[in-house]
Amino acid sequence: MISLREKQINALRQMLNLNDPEVKLDAAEPTWKILIYDRVGQDIISPLVSIKELRELGITLHMQLHSDRDPIPEVPAVYFCAPTDENLGRIGQDLQNGLYDIYHLNFISPISRQKMEDLAAAALQAGAVANIHKVFDQYLNFITLEDDLFVLRHQNSDAISYHAINRGEIKDTEMEGIMDAIVDSLFSVFVTLGTVPIIRCPKGNAAEMVAKKLDKKLRENVWDARNNLFQGEVSGTGNFSFQRPLLIVLDRSVDMATPLHHTWTYQALAHDVLELALNRLVVEESAGRSPAGGARSKTRACELDNRDRFWSIHKGSPFPMVAEAIQEELEQYRTSEEEVKKLKSSMGIDNETDVAYSMVSNNTARLTSAVNSLPQLLEKKRLIDMHTTIATGILNSIKSRRLDTFFEIEEKIMSKQTLDRSILDIINDPDCGTPEDKLRLFVIYYLCSNISETDYNKHEAALASAGCDLNPLAYIKRWRGYTRIAGIQNQYEGGGTKTVSMFSKLMNQGSSLVMEGVKNLVVKRHNLPVTKIADELIEMRQSPQTDDYHYLDPKQLKQIDQVPRTRTTFQEVIVFVVGGGNYIEYQNLVDYVKQKSGGGPNKRIVYGSSTLVNARQFLKQLSLLGQETH
Repeated sequence: MISLREKQINALRQMLNLNDPEVKLDAAEPTWKILIYDRVGQDIISPLVSIKELRELGITLHMQLHSDRDPIPEVPAVYFCAPTDENLGRIGQDLQNGLYDIYHLNFISPISRQKMEDLAAAALQAGAVANIHKVFDQYLNFITLEDDLFVLRHQNSDAISYHAINRGEIKDTEMEGIMDAIVDSLFSVFVTLGTVPIIRCPKGNAAEMVAKKLDKKLRENVWDARNNLFQGEVSGTGNFSFQRPLLIVLDRSVDMATPLHHTWTYQALAHDVLELALNRLVVEESAGRSPAGGARSKTRACELDNRDRFWSIHKGSPFPMVAEAIQEELEQYRTSEEEVKKLKSSMGIDNETDVAYSMVSNNTARLTSAVNSLPQLLEKKRLIDMHTTIATGILNSIKSRRLDTFFEIEEKIMSKQTLDRSILDIINDPDCGTPEDKLRLFVIYYLCSNISETDYNKHEAALASAGCDLNPLAYIKRWRGYTRIAGIQNQYEGGGTKTVSMFSKLMNQGSSLVMEGVKNLVVKRHNLPVTKIADELIEMRQSPQTDDYHYLDPKQLKQIDQVPRTRTTFQEVIVFVVGGGNYIEYQNLVDYVKQKSGGGPNKRIVYGSSTLVNARQFLKQLSLLGQETH
């Protein structure tokens, strides 16, 4: 089963080979060319194709569309950008200035007929019609971060955020525009996959609008004999694909607690604490002491993707396990390094006896092997250093903000366990967390518990004294007022945690990651609300929560919103959250698939969202919505 990520990479590689399917992607001598992209194109390409891979595909230079560029004759210029008026104006300017002899124009999403005519007029005016060799609609208007994770937008994501959709003064035309932007990107996802999904969604919210608009767009395309982008639905192996994916479209309001939940896994912590974005984060590391005696620090950019074996294995692991794994990797590296050092000293043989010659020849073979393994050893050292830097940054936040305590209490709240300390006590404790951490904790408590008005007022006063911004609380209180909160509270079943014995390795062996004072929490497996809904719809189980979900099939000529009696088994499922997703839900779905299929390759759940938001960003959106309630 070819993943969405692989299909998008293949589409990009073909584009960079001038959209010629006859050109082999691994040809010895590529055609040399330059790549020009806008900010959207850069966001799509950067997590998928490295600079080294661009070079292998013949890209000698890559530049921003709106930067100052000098003319480069005789080399094809590949443009990859959104068909906006601003971008088309700049392309027209390039044609007028005669920057390049050959233009290959690739639009991230389809260019309208009117804009195509404007572009043709600009080319005529510049006398450059013959220089434009190809114009392509690429249908690549989404960002794939992992094999089973995608977002629609990174930069300018505020335009399709939870705040944008739920603003009180939003006009109908603005809402239509947001929904159309989301649907256009989702349509691109399914054109890239080459398959038409069956769509399920709840009634009465933004998810329903997205699902119905997408159903209409897919239906119009499937039943258009001339422009059908899904003809035959050929699978990646060249065979016809009879398995159709299930698309579950959900609204962020289905679970407001999880985006604010303190987390305990490596990838989610990196996003929450260190602002992981597009598989890249910048972390501060110590650089010794300055001449004046103060501590110096420098920033380090870290690229995180599945080519890094350590990351792919441990990104979903609890943080204490990651710290131990880093220490083990470091010990293995030191052992390998010692072996190379021993070989150097054992080569110093002066006398020329037969024994000496045999020792030299034996050692030479060993040294050759050691030299050959040196690049891998150096790369391993680089990755260990990088993960140590990241883990140190996370560990500093865990210790200074007591994040282990917050995570443990929130898990207990969600699993309805008795709390060791009252929420009020934690809010009033000046040494426990930031005001933001305290607000996150209380919102989760408020959403998952039945709290009296008197208690609410006490907690609100304590939060105000602790310096918290109360605007998010104003919005959550209003939101809870018009939501069936009893149904929502029953969805949470946080597995709770157990504390296991301390990390002996990290305490005794001089590790750079000293975990003293941090609890070694092991999380019990549980399904979050989004995963529970996905499970019910995949298994087609009867449930009060999903019984009234729409059933939309774009391949049916006549729309019948009725679940068929025959039970369908879905091998591929796409769960899409309108209004923003997070790494906690993504990891929960990954764990669910492993549990269901025993890690087998036959089932896949892809998690998608308008954009990925961490708790700080989500609180900011709630704060803006809260300001409107006053």
